[in-house]
Amino acid sequence: MSKKSAKFDLSKVRNIGIIAHIDAGKTTTTERVLYYTGMVHRIGEVHDGAATTDYMEQERERGITITSAAVTSSWRDHQINLIDTPGHVDFTAEVQRSLRVLDGGVTVFDSVAGVEPQSETVWRQANEYNVPRICFVNKMDRTGANFERTVDMMIDRLKANPVCLHMPYGSGDEFRGIIDLRNMELITYGDDLGTAIERHPIPESHREEAETRRLEMIEKIVESDELLTEKYLMEEEITQDDIVAALRAGTISGKLHPVLCGSALKNKGVQLLLDAVVDLLPSPLDIPPITGIHPKTDAEAVRHADDNEPLAALVFKIISDKYGRLAFTRVYSGVLRAGTSLYNPGKNTTERIGRIVRMTADHRDDIEEVRAGDIAAIIGLKETFTGDTLCAPNDPIILENIKFPEPVIEVAIEPNSKADQDKMGLGLRKLAEEDPTFKVEVDSNLGQTKIKGMGELHLEVLVDRLMREFGVQATVGRPRVAYRETITRSYSADTVFKRQSGGSGMYARVAIEFSPMTDEERVEAKGDELFFTNDIRGGSITNEFARAAEKGAREAMEGGVIAGYPVVNIRARLVDGAMHDVDSNEMAFKIAGSMCLKDGIKNGAPVILEPTMKVEVVAPDDYTGSIVGDLASRRGIVEGMEPRGIGTTGIRAAVPLSEMFGYATQLRNMTQGRGNFTMEFDKYSIAPKNIADEVISGGR
Repeated sequence: MSKKSAKFDLSKVRNIGIIAHIDAGKTTTTERVLYYTGMVHRIGEVHDGAATTDYMEQERERGITITSAAVTSSWRDHQINLIDTPGHVDFTAEVQRSLRVLDGGVTVFDSVAGVEPQSETVWRQANEYNVPRICFVNKMDRTGANFERTVDMMIDRLKANPVCLHMPYGSGDEFRGIIDLRNMELITYGDDLGTAIERHPIPESHREEAETRRLEMIEKIVESDELLTEKYLMEEEITQDDIVAALRAGTISGKLHPVLCGSALKNKGVQLLLDAVVDLLPSPLDIPPITGIHPKTDAEAVRHADDNEPLAALVFKIISDKYGRLAFTRVYSGVLRAGTSLYNPGKNTTERIGRIVRMTADHRDDIEEVRAGDIAAIIGLKETFTGDTLCAPNDPIILENIKFPEPVIEVAIEPNSKADQDKMGLGLRKLAEEDPTFKVEVDSNLGQTKIKGMGELHLEVLVDRLMREFGVQATVGRPRVAYRETITRSYSADTVFKRQSGGSGMYARVAIEFSPMTDEERVEAKGDELFFTNDIRGGSITNEFARAAEKGAREAMEGGVIAGYPVVNIRARLVDGAMHDVDSNEMAFKIAGSMCLKDGIKNGAPVILEPTMKVEVVAPDDYTGSIVGDLASRRGIVEGMEPRGIGTTGIRAAVPLSEMFGYATQLRNMTQGRGNFTMEFDKYSIAPKNIADEVISGGR
């Protein structure tokens, strides 16, 4: 970068991610992008364990992406910073943090399976972060590929507004090329590597359909732009430039979702996808400026993508390897230079920037600086972790942190020897630094270490890494579900904490109205499990004491009254209180807040909540009856069934997580190895009384 800094043109930078359901072809697509942009000279295949971005041993063995990998490449004189994200739901945090710092996304769909559950999840995450995206319908060469059905599913399941820029020329074994509706030409490939692109007039057999589709495309683009709508209604000429400009504006605003098609494995359509990335997805200049808060005044601060503004950067990923700790960083404003000192306002520490590297998966090149809008990795940060802001010391700002889901599964892990214990402590700490959804907890009663994660595969991979990378020999217990507690009715608790025995004592009174959180309040709480408001009028207690009471209530949420599980989904309104001129202090109000919450839970008809998972099973039609029966025996509720390709059915169900352990083996046995399933967390539901009794007695 330093060599090119004089010519660095921010309008020619694209920060994009490739997001999709597991096995839709994200890594295969990324590998072709690297090949066609000249970053690799040989295409590595996922099934051979040779993909560039799947560089961890666990990824190559399993043939899946586990950690998001960042690569930088160039196409048509544009710099493309590309992140290949995992598709497996257990690694959804990788997608979450990548979307937080990306300007645009490429959503890949399997043309046979259509829109799958994890496709819905990543689409929803992209909506949350307002990430513009284009869609690539992949695997058009597979038997059962159906472009139209996939586009219809985007509308039904994702509430998307797809604009088809392509239509396939054949499908399955007959897939021969792509009809480009923008330029009205047929594109075919003269070699297996996809480098000999040939352009032809559209054959008569497909011309009528292509003209109809082009008209539909133009109408959708025109509808998204007021000026073009006016031109269209006035029957004025609409030029190709008008269409491209409106399409780009509609894509960046999120009104339109351009759809392309191809087959990454057969090297068809990837160059057209790269052209669309350059033509349609935003540069850092096209997105709104980033906002944050001043750490001392809490006033809103704004940073534009400009080298001349004060530095503001967000660390979105940590990797620990044999060379040290790498902090992947997105620079939003200013210039990040090696050898300088920056301020971390969240930790109130100063960090010295040692080396800065540009990454291509696990290969790194040293650079001197990173400019506004760019992404790179820093080596040597001591106190800075995922979600932390780095900024100019004399102009501080805290950017919005990244929110991650809470773990839903835990296992106990015991080191086999004293030497293993020391290594395990170090290894767990480093893995937890990398992965915000991986939690380590020591049970003081049992003297037992518990690790918590997003699913069986998530913990399996982390334990595997602990043993290989850190040389730990340990025994792992069976998985346990992370239950929660909540209340089901409202209760007003009025608590007095008094300790007066001569001299200065302690006194606090707080009255709090507790109720289950409504859906609207959950949105307002932005993922917070305690929605606490100070509704005291008249100043019966000071704001400092009100904050202390809230702090006490929050700490008490960590352990419920039924079985000691964390408490969730509570609305708390502080409505009254009293203080003593001499004996009141923050500690007294903190204790009173904690006692008040315990009282509110105890009298609020508390219940045990269990995690319910969205499960989708795809298997040959012959096994549908057995699968539905088995899901019902697991307390599952079947929500829908639909055809998936020829002779295959997809079954969607909601099933408690506790019933899904070992399901992979059971499904293999039921379907002679021909069925597969995906599972992701949906919500917490009230556990039936018999299950709750087992949880309370410690049987689960």
